[in-house]
Amino acid sequence: MNNGLPVNFSGVVPSLAQVADFGPPRSEVGVGCLMPWQGKLYVLNYVSHRKKTGTGTGLRVIEPDFSMSVHPAAVDGTYANRYVHDGSSQMIIGPHVVDVNHNVRTVKELTEIRLCGTSRHLTDPKNMVYMLGMEGEFFELNVHTLEVKLLFDLTKTLNTPGEGSCHFKDCYTNLGKVVVTNNDYSEPDFLGKTREGTLAEYDGEKWTIIENKPFVGSGGLGWFGKTIFAIGWDRASAILKVFTKDDAKWTTYRLPKASHCWDHKWQAEWPRIRSVEHERLLMDHHGMFYELSPWAYGNRVWGIRPISTHLWVHGDFCTWKGMLVIGSDNASHEGGGNELCAEPQSGIWFGRTDDLWKLGKPKGWGGPWWEDDVKANEPSDPFLMTGFDKKVVHLSHKAATPVSFVIEVDFLGHGIFKKYATVEVPADGYVPHVFPEGFSAHWVRVVASADCNATAQFHYT
Repeated sequence: MNNGLPVNFSGVVPSLAQVADFGPPRSEVGVGCLMPWQGKLYVLNYVSHRKKTGTGTGLRVIEPDFSMSVHPAAVDGTYANRYVHDGSSQMIIGPHVVDVNHNVRTVKELTEIRLCGTSRHLTDPKNMVYMLGMEGEFFELNVHTLEVKLLFDLTKTLNTPGEGSCHFKDCYTNLGKVVVTNNDYSEPDFLGKTREGTLAEYDGEKWTIIENKPFVGSGGLGWFGKTIFAIGWDRASAILKVFTKDDAKWTTYRLPKASHCWDHKWQAEWPRIRSVEHERLLMDHHGMFYELSPWAYGNRVWGIRPISTHLWVHGDFCTWKGMLVIGSDNASHEGGGNELCAEPQSGIWFGRTDDLWKLGKPKGWGGPWWEDDVKANEPSDPFLMTGFDKKVVHLSHKAATPVSFVIEVDFLGHGIFKKYATVEVPADGYVPHVFPEGFSAHWVRVVASADCNATAQFHYT
Protein backbone atom coordinates (compact mmCIF):
# COMPACT_ATOMS: atom_id res chain seq x y z
CA MET A 1 0.00 0.00 0.00
CA ASN A 2 1.31 3.42 -0.96
CA ASN A 3 0.82 5.83 1.94
CA GLY A 4 2.64 8.71 0.27
CA LEU A 5 0.79 11.85 -0.82
CA PRO A 6 -0.22 11.55 -4.49
CA VAL A 7 0.97 13.97 -7.13
CA ASN A 8 0.21 17.44 -5.81
CA PHE A 9 0.81 21.05 -6.66
CA SER A 10 1.60 23.18 -3.61
CA GLY A 11 -0.37 20.67 -1.54
CA VAL A 12 -3.43 20.49 -3.81
CA VAL A 13 -4.05 16.93 -5.02
CA PRO A 14 -5.76 16.90 -8.45
CA SER A 15 -6.83 13.26 -8.12
CA LEU A 16 -8.89 14.23 -5.05
CA ALA A 17 -10.70 17.14 -6.73
CA GLN A 18 -14.40 17.40 -6.01
CA VAL A 19 -16.17 17.62 -9.35
CA ALA A 20 -19.94 17.81 -9.81
CA ASP A 21 -22.00 16.90 -12.87
CA PHE A 22 -21.72 19.16 -15.88
CA GLY A 23 -25.47 19.65 -15.86
CA PRO A 24 -27.60 21.58 -16.31
CA PRO A 25 -28.49 22.43 -13.64
CA ARG A 26 -25.04 23.81 -12.86
CA SER A 27 -24.23 24.90 -9.35
CA GLU A 28 -21.20 24.64 -7.09
CA VAL A 29 -19.39 21.85 -5.31
CA GLY A 30 -17.94 23.40 -2.18
CA VAL A 31 -16.40 21.17 0.47
CA GLY A 32 -18.70 21.67 3.45
CA CYS A 33 -17.39 18.94 5.77
CA LEU A 34 -14.07 17.22 6.40
CA MET A 35 -14.15 14.51 9.05
CA PRO A 36 -11.42 12.00 9.94
CA TRP A 37 -13.12 8.78 11.00
CA GLN A 38 -11.62 5.40 11.81
CA GLY A 39 -8.59 5.85 9.56
CA LYS A 40 -10.45 7.40 6.65
CA LEU A 41 -11.26 10.98 5.67
CA TYR A 42 -14.91 11.67 4.91
CA VAL A 43 -15.62 14.55 2.55
CA LEU A 44 -19.08 16.00 2.08
CA ASN A 45 -19.66 18.71 -0.47
CA TYR A 46 -22.63 20.91 -1.28
CA VAL A 47 -24.63 22.52 -4.04
CA SER A 48 -25.93 26.04 -3.57
CA HIS A 49 -29.59 25.44 -2.78
CA ARG A 50 -30.70 21.81 -2.44
CA LYS A 51 -30.48 19.11 -5.11
CA LYS A 52 -32.54 21.08 -7.63
CA THR A 53 -29.51 23.31 -8.20
CA GLY A 54 -27.00 20.62 -9.12
CA THR A 55 -26.12 16.94 -9.16
CA GLY A 56 -23.06 14.75 -8.82
CA THR A 57 -22.20 15.88 -5.32
CA GLY A 58 -22.47 14.03 -2.02
CA LEU A 59 -20.40 11.94 0.35
CA ARG A 60 -16.87 10.91 -0.67
CA VAL A 61 -14.44 8.76 1.28
CA ILE A 62 -10.66 9.08 1.05
CA GLU A 63 -8.84 5.89 2.06
CA PRO A 64 -5.50 5.69 3.92
CA ASP A 65 -3.78 5.16 0.54
CA PHE A 66 -5.37 8.42 -0.74
CA SER A 67 -7.72 6.72 -3.16
CA MET A 68 -11.18 8.28 -3.20
CA SER A 69 -14.64 6.94 -3.95
CA VAL A 70 -18.18 8.24 -3.95
CA HIS A 71 -20.05 6.53 -1.15
CA PRO A 72 -23.12 4.49 -2.21
CA ALA A 73 -25.21 6.48 0.28
CA ALA A 74 -24.27 9.81 -1.31
CA VAL A 75 -27.13 12.23 -1.97
CA ASP A 76 -27.13 15.64 -3.63
CA GLY A 77 -27.85 18.53 -1.32
CA THR A 78 -26.49 21.42 0.72
CA TYR A 79 -24.67 20.26 3.86
CA ALA A 80 -22.03 21.76 6.13
CA ASN A 81 -22.76 20.07 9.48
CA ARG A 82 -20.44 17.60 11.15
CA TYR A 83 -20.28 16.21 14.67
CA VAL A 84 -18.98 13.25 16.67
CA HIS A 85 -21.56 11.84 19.07
CA ASP A 86 -19.32 10.54 21.80
CA GLY A 87 -21.93 8.48 23.65
CA SER A 88 -22.77 6.26 20.68
CA SER A 89 -19.42 6.47 18.88
CA GLN A 90 -21.08 7.72 15.73
CA MET A 91 -20.18 10.49 13.32
CA ILE A 92 -22.86 12.75 11.91
CA ILE A 93 -22.03 14.34 8.57
CA GLY A 94 -24.80 15.98 6.60
CA PRO A 95 -27.87 13.74 6.78
CA HIS A 96 -25.68 10.66 7.35
CA VAL A 97 -24.88 8.80 10.57
CA VAL A 98 -21.74 6.66 10.42
CA ASP A 99 -20.72 3.99 12.94
CA VAL A 100 -17.23 2.74 13.83
CA ASN A 101 -17.40 0.06 11.13
CA HIS A 102 -18.15 2.66 8.45
CA ASN A 103 -21.78 1.62 8.12
CA VAL A 104 -23.73 4.64 6.88
CA ARG A 105 -27.38 5.36 7.65
CA THR A 106 -29.16 8.29 6.06
CA VAL A 107 -31.91 10.38 7.65
CA LYS A 108 -34.22 10.70 4.66
CA GLU A 109 -36.34 13.41 6.28
CA LEU A 110 -33.26 15.67 6.38
CA THR A 111 -31.88 15.20 2.87
CA GLU A 112 -33.75 18.25 1.55
CA ILE A 113 -32.81 20.41 4.53
CA ARG A 114 -29.78 22.63 3.99
CA LEU A 115 -28.05 21.34 7.11
CA CYS A 116 -25.49 23.74 8.53
CA GLY A 117 -24.96 22.66 12.13
CA THR A 118 -25.14 19.74 14.57
CA SER A 119 -24.61 20.18 18.29
CA ARG A 120 -24.98 18.47 21.66
CA HIS A 121 -28.48 18.15 23.12
CA LEU A 122 -29.08 20.09 26.35
CA THR A 123 -31.26 17.56 28.21
CA ASP A 124 -30.66 14.17 26.55
CA PRO A 125 -27.12 14.19 25.15
CA LYS A 126 -26.80 10.39 25.29
CA ASN A 127 -29.53 9.88 22.72
CA MET A 128 -30.20 13.17 20.95
CA VAL A 129 -28.46 15.92 19.00
CA TYR A 130 -29.69 19.22 17.59
CA MET A 131 -29.73 19.74 13.82
CA LEU A 132 -29.93 23.22 12.29
CA GLY A 133 -31.03 24.08 8.76
CA MET A 134 -30.08 27.21 6.86
CA GLU A 135 -33.73 28.24 6.64
CA GLY A 136 -34.00 28.20 10.43
CA GLU A 137 -35.32 24.65 10.92
CA PHE A 138 -34.19 23.47 14.36
CA PHE A 139 -34.61 19.72 14.91
CA GLU A 140 -33.68 17.12 17.45
CA LEU A 141 -32.44 13.79 16.09
CA ASN A 142 -32.35 10.50 17.94
CA VAL A 143 -28.95 9.06 17.00
CA HIS A 144 -30.13 5.49 17.56
CA THR A 145 -33.56 5.38 15.90
CA LEU A 146 -32.96 8.34 13.52
CA GLU A 147 -36.33 9.74 14.56
CA VAL A 148 -36.52 13.45 13.75
CA LYS A 149 -38.62 16.09 15.48
CA LEU A 150 -38.92 19.73 14.42
CA LEU A 151 -38.61 21.85 17.57
CA PHE A 152 -38.60 25.38 16.17
CA ASP A 153 -38.96 27.37 13.00
CA LEU A 154 -36.39 30.01 13.91
CA THR A 155 -37.61 32.38 11.22
CA LYS A 156 -40.70 32.76 13.41
CA THR A 157 -39.13 32.27 16.82
CA LEU A 158 -36.35 34.81 16.17
CA ASN A 159 -38.31 36.94 13.70
CA THR A 160 -35.81 36.52 10.88
CA PRO A 161 -36.64 36.75 7.16
CA GLY A 162 -37.82 33.57 5.46
CA GLU A 163 -36.30 31.32 2.82
CA GLY A 164 -34.23 33.10 0.22
CA SER A 165 -33.18 35.74 2.74
CA CYS A 166 -32.32 34.17 6.11
CA HIS A 167 -29.02 32.32 6.06
CA PHE A 168 -28.39 30.32 9.24
CA LYS A 169 -24.85 28.98 9.29
CA ASP A 170 -23.86 27.18 12.49
CA CYS A 171 -24.79 26.02 15.98
CA TYR A 172 -22.76 25.09 19.04
CA THR A 173 -23.67 23.83 22.51
CA ASN A 174 -21.70 24.62 25.65
CA LEU A 175 -22.20 26.03 29.15
CA GLY A 176 -25.89 25.19 29.24
CA LYS A 177 -26.90 26.91 26.02
CA VAL A 178 -27.13 26.38 22.29
CA VAL A 179 -25.81 29.25 20.18
CA VAL A 180 -27.02 29.73 16.60
CA THR A 181 -25.76 32.10 13.93
CA ASN A 182 -27.50 33.67 10.93
CA ASN A 183 -25.37 35.77 8.58
CA ASP A 184 -28.12 37.54 6.65
CA TYR A 185 -26.41 40.65 5.25
CA SER A 186 -26.53 42.59 2.01
CA GLU A 187 -26.52 46.18 0.78
CA PRO A 188 -29.54 47.36 2.84
CA ASP A 189 -27.68 46.27 6.00
CA PHE A 190 -24.57 48.15 4.87
CA LEU A 191 -26.65 51.27 4.21
CA GLY A 192 -28.23 51.04 7.67
CA LYS A 193 -31.74 50.41 6.37
CA THR A 194 -32.14 47.03 8.06
CA ARG A 195 -30.44 44.62 10.48
CA GLU A 196 -31.37 41.03 9.70
CA GLY A 197 -28.42 38.96 10.91
CA THR A 198 -28.74 37.06 14.19
CA LEU A 199 -26.71 35.72 17.07
CA ALA A 200 -29.06 33.92 19.47
CA GLU A 201 -28.97 31.41 22.30
CA TYR A 202 -31.36 28.80 23.68
CA ASP A 203 -31.24 27.58 27.29
CA GLY A 204 -33.71 24.73 26.88
CA GLU A 205 -36.69 26.90 27.76
CA LYS A 206 -36.45 30.18 25.89
CA TRP A 207 -34.58 31.83 23.03
CA THR A 208 -32.69 35.09 23.52
CA ILE A 209 -31.37 37.28 20.72
CA ILE A 210 -27.88 38.44 21.65
CA GLU A 211 -27.35 40.71 18.67
CA ASN A 212 -28.94 41.50 15.31
CA LYS A 213 -25.84 41.45 13.15
CA PRO A 214 -24.56 38.85 10.69
CA PHE A 215 -22.81 36.00 12.48
CA VAL A 216 -21.39 33.09 10.55
CA GLY A 217 -19.67 30.64 12.88
CA SER A 218 -19.47 29.47 16.47
CA GLY A 219 -17.33 27.06 18.43
CA GLY A 220 -14.99 26.33 21.31
CA LEU A 221 -13.50 23.37 23.15
CA GLY A 222 -16.34 22.44 25.47
CA TRP A 223 -15.39 22.41 29.15
CA PHE A 224 -11.79 23.12 28.17
CA GLY A 225 -11.50 26.90 28.41
CA LYS A 226 -15.06 27.65 29.55
CA THR A 227 -15.71 29.89 26.55
CA ILE A 228 -18.01 30.15 23.54
CA PHE A 229 -16.80 31.98 20.43
CA ALA A 230 -18.97 33.47 17.69
CA ILE A 231 -17.70 35.28 14.60
CA GLY A 232 -19.55 37.89 12.60
CA TRP A 233 -19.22 41.37 11.18
CA ASP A 234 -20.83 44.72 10.45
CA ARG A 235 -19.75 47.47 8.09
CA ALA A 236 -17.19 48.76 10.60
CA SER A 237 -15.16 45.57 11.13
CA ALA A 238 -15.09 41.84 11.65
CA ILE A 239 -16.41 40.81 15.08
CA LEU A 240 -15.42 38.16 17.60
CA LYS A 241 -17.97 37.73 20.36
CA VAL A 242 -16.95 35.69 23.40
CA PHE A 243 -19.07 34.24 26.20
CA THR A 244 -17.14 33.54 29.40
CA LYS A 245 -18.51 31.20 32.05
CA ASP A 246 -17.20 32.85 35.18
CA ASP A 247 -18.99 36.16 34.64
CA ALA A 248 -21.75 34.76 32.37
CA LYS A 249 -21.27 37.62 29.90
CA TRP A 250 -20.79 38.14 26.18
CA THR A 251 -17.92 40.48 25.30
CA THR A 252 -17.40 42.06 21.88
CA TYR A 253 -13.97 42.24 20.28
CA ARG A 254 -13.34 43.74 16.85
CA LEU A 255 -10.91 42.48 14.23
CA PRO A 256 -9.70 43.79 10.85
CA LYS A 257 -11.31 42.71 7.59
CA ALA A 258 -8.73 41.28 5.21
CA SER A 259 -11.13 41.65 2.29
CA HIS A 260 -14.58 42.96 1.45
CA CYS A 261 -15.21 39.72 -0.45
CA TRP A 262 -16.86 38.33 2.69
CA ASP A 263 -19.28 41.22 3.13
CA HIS A 264 -22.36 39.47 1.73
CA LYS A 265 -24.21 36.52 3.24
CA TRP A 266 -23.65 34.39 0.15
CA GLN A 267 -19.90 35.05 0.13
CA ALA A 268 -19.29 33.78 3.66
CA GLU A 269 -18.94 30.05 2.91
CA TRP A 270 -17.88 28.71 5.57
CA PRO A 271 -15.58 30.44 8.05
CA ARG A 272 -14.80 28.07 10.91
CA ILE A 273 -13.38 27.83 14.40
CA ARG A 274 -11.88 24.37 14.88
CA SER A 275 -9.13 22.61 16.78
CA VAL A 276 -6.42 21.36 14.44
CA GLU A 277 -3.60 21.20 16.98
CA HIS A 278 -3.95 19.84 20.51
CA GLU A 279 -5.79 22.21 22.90
CA ARG A 280 -5.68 25.22 20.60
CA LEU A 281 -8.01 26.63 17.97
CA LEU A 282 -7.58 27.80 14.39
CA MET A 283 -9.99 30.56 13.39
CA ASP A 284 -10.73 31.63 9.82
CA HIS A 285 -12.52 34.97 9.75
CA HIS A 286 -13.15 37.47 6.95
CA GLY A 287 -10.18 36.37 4.86
CA MET A 288 -7.67 35.93 7.67
CA PHE A 289 -6.44 32.97 9.71
CA TYR A 290 -5.87 33.46 13.45
CA GLU A 291 -4.49 31.38 16.28
CA LEU A 292 -6.91 31.38 19.20
CA SER A 293 -6.64 30.02 22.73
CA PRO A 294 -9.83 28.61 24.27
CA TRP A 295 -8.92 30.14 27.64
CA ALA A 296 -10.07 33.52 28.90
CA TYR A 297 -8.09 34.50 32.00
CA GLY A 298 -9.92 37.05 34.08
CA ASN A 299 -12.78 36.72 31.58
CA ARG A 300 -10.67 38.39 28.91
CA VAL A 301 -9.49 36.94 25.63
CA TRP A 302 -5.95 37.86 24.74
CA GLY A 303 -3.11 36.56 22.64
CA ILE A 304 -5.22 36.37 19.48
CA ARG A 305 -2.67 36.53 16.69
CA PRO A 306 -3.21 36.87 12.95
CA ILE A 307 -1.47 34.21 10.89
CA SER A 308 -2.08 35.15 7.26
CA THR A 309 -4.54 36.53 4.75
CA HIS A 310 -6.13 34.65 1.87
CA LEU A 311 -8.77 34.84 -0.85
CA TRP A 312 -9.39 31.13 -0.40
CA VAL A 313 -13.05 30.14 -0.12
CA HIS A 314 -13.11 26.97 1.95
CA GLY A 315 -15.89 25.28 3.82
CA ASP A 316 -13.93 23.25 6.34
CA PHE A 317 -10.52 22.25 7.62
CA CYS A 318 -9.30 19.45 9.88
CA THR A 319 -6.30 17.39 10.90
CA TRP A 320 -5.79 13.97 9.29
CA LYS A 321 -2.69 11.78 9.36
CA GLY A 322 -0.78 14.63 11.01
CA MET A 323 -1.63 17.01 8.17
CA LEU A 324 -3.80 20.08 8.01
CA VAL A 325 -6.46 19.45 5.37
CA ILE A 326 -8.47 22.31 3.81
CA GLY A 327 -11.46 21.83 1.53
CA SER A 328 -12.19 24.59 -0.95
CA ASP A 329 -15.03 26.04 -3.00
CA ASN A 330 -13.17 27.01 -6.15
CA ALA A 331 -14.93 27.12 -9.51
CA SER A 332 -18.67 27.60 -9.80
CA HIS A 333 -21.17 28.44 -12.52
CA GLU A 334 -22.74 30.72 -9.89
CA GLY A 335 -26.26 30.30 -11.21
CA GLY A 336 -25.20 31.62 -14.60
CA GLY A 337 -23.30 34.59 -13.21
CA ASN A 338 -19.91 33.10 -14.08
CA GLU A 339 -19.91 32.71 -17.85
CA LEU A 340 -16.36 31.35 -17.80
CA CYS A 341 -17.21 28.21 -15.84
CA ALA A 342 -19.61 25.37 -16.52
CA GLU A 343 -18.12 22.44 -14.61
CA PRO A 344 -18.22 22.95 -10.81
CA GLN A 345 -14.98 21.80 -9.20
CA SER A 346 -13.04 22.33 -5.99
CA GLY A 347 -9.76 21.14 -4.59
CA ILE A 348 -8.47 19.73 -1.31
CA TRP A 349 -5.19 20.98 0.11
CA PHE A 350 -2.84 18.97 2.32
CA GLY A 351 -0.05 20.51 4.35
CA ARG A 352 0.98 21.48 7.87
CA THR A 353 -0.64 24.05 10.13
CA ASP A 354 2.55 26.10 10.12
CA ASP A 355 2.35 26.34 6.31
CA LEU A 356 -0.38 28.94 6.82
CA TRP A 357 2.31 31.44 7.82
CA LYS A 358 3.55 31.27 4.20
CA LEU A 359 0.33 32.76 2.84
CA GLY A 360 -0.45 36.48 2.57
CA LYS A 361 0.93 38.96 5.07
CA PRO A 362 -1.55 39.87 7.85
CA LYS A 363 -3.12 43.17 6.86
CA GLY A 364 -6.57 44.68 6.73
CA TRP A 365 -8.82 47.49 7.86
CA GLY A 366 -11.65 48.16 10.25
CA GLY A 367 -12.42 49.76 13.55
CA PRO A 368 -15.03 50.28 16.24
CA TRP A 369 -17.03 53.02 14.47
CA TRP A 370 -18.25 53.73 10.95
CA GLU A 371 -20.39 56.89 11.04
CA ASP A 372 -21.89 55.71 14.34
CA ASP A 373 -23.57 57.76 17.05
CA VAL A 374 -21.24 57.62 20.04
CA LYS A 375 -21.55 58.87 23.60
CA ALA A 376 -19.10 61.17 25.34
CA ASN A 377 -16.46 59.41 27.45
CA GLU A 378 -17.81 55.96 26.56
CA PRO A 379 -15.00 53.70 25.30
CA SER A 380 -15.42 51.87 22.02
CA ASP A 381 -15.16 48.12 21.63
CA PRO A 382 -11.54 46.93 21.66
CA PHE A 383 -9.96 46.49 18.22
CA LEU A 384 -7.13 44.02 17.57
CA MET A 385 -3.73 45.66 17.14
CA THR A 386 -1.09 42.97 17.60
CA GLY A 387 0.52 41.05 14.76
CA PHE A 388 0.38 43.77 12.11
CA ASP A 389 3.07 45.97 10.63
CA LYS A 390 2.40 49.60 9.70
CA LYS A 391 -0.63 51.20 11.37
CA VAL A 392 -2.73 54.31 10.93
CA VAL A 393 -6.09 55.37 12.36
CA HIS A 394 -8.51 57.68 10.56
CA LEU A 395 -10.72 59.81 12.84
CA SER A 396 -13.66 61.96 11.78
CA HIS A 397 -16.92 63.29 13.18
CA LYS A 398 -19.94 65.40 12.17
CA ALA A 399 -20.28 67.61 15.25
CA ALA A 400 -20.48 71.39 14.85
CA THR A 401 -17.68 71.86 17.40
CA PRO A 402 -14.21 70.28 17.81
CA VAL A 403 -14.03 66.81 19.41
CA SER A 404 -11.08 65.20 21.17
CA PHE A 405 -10.46 61.50 20.64
CA VAL A 406 -8.42 59.65 23.23
CA ILE A 407 -6.65 56.55 21.90
CA GLU A 408 -6.14 53.92 24.59
CA VAL A 409 -4.16 50.69 24.37
CA ASP A 410 -4.19 47.41 26.27
CA PHE A 411 -0.61 46.18 25.88
CA LEU A 412 -0.98 43.29 28.36
CA GLY A 413 -4.21 41.96 26.88
CA HIS A 414 -6.06 41.71 30.19
CA GLY A 415 -8.67 44.38 29.58
CA ILE A 416 -6.96 47.32 31.30
CA PHE A 417 -6.35 50.23 28.94
CA LYS A 418 -3.84 53.07 29.20
CA LYS A 419 -3.95 56.44 27.47
CA TYR A 420 -1.70 56.52 24.42
CA ALA A 421 -2.55 59.87 22.79
CA THR A 422 -5.22 62.51 22.35
CA VAL A 423 -6.11 63.60 18.83
CA GLU A 424 -8.00 66.87 18.35
CA VAL A 425 -10.36 66.85 15.39
CA PRO A 426 -11.88 70.18 14.26
CA ALA A 427 -15.60 70.75 13.77
CA ASP A 428 -17.03 68.36 11.19
CA GLY A 429 -13.43 67.39 10.56
CA TYR A 430 -10.98 64.60 9.87
CA VAL A 431 -7.52 63.83 11.22
CA PRO A 432 -5.34 60.74 10.59
CA HIS A 433 -2.83 59.50 13.13
CA VAL A 434 0.14 57.38 12.08
CA PHE A 435 1.53 55.12 14.79
CA PRO A 436 5.32 55.00 15.20
CA GLU A 437 7.23 52.26 13.42
CA GLY A 438 7.19 49.12 15.57
CA PHE A 439 4.48 50.32 17.94
CA SER A 440 1.93 47.68 18.91
CA ALA A 441 -0.37 46.44 21.66
CA HIS A 442 -2.90 43.65 22.01
CA TRP A 443 -5.96 45.90 21.79
CA VAL A 444 -6.74 49.53 21.01
CA ARG A 445 -9.90 51.55 21.65
CA VAL A 446 -11.11 55.12 21.19
CA VAL A 447 -13.00 57.51 23.49
CA ALA A 448 -14.73 60.66 22.21
CA SER A 449 -15.00 63.79 24.35
CA ALA A 450 -18.54 64.64 23.19
CA ASP A 451 -21.67 63.01 21.86
CA CYS A 452 -21.29 62.89 18.08
CA ASN A 453 -21.52 60.85 14.94
CA ALA A 454 -17.99 59.50 14.58
CA THR A 455 -15.74 57.24 12.55
CA ALA A 456 -12.62 55.47 13.80
CA GLN A 457 -11.05 53.17 11.21
CA PHE A 458 -7.63 51.52 11.44
CA HIS A 459 -5.64 50.47 8.40
CA TYR A 460 -2.89 47.90 8.84
CA THR A 461 -0.44 47.29 5.99
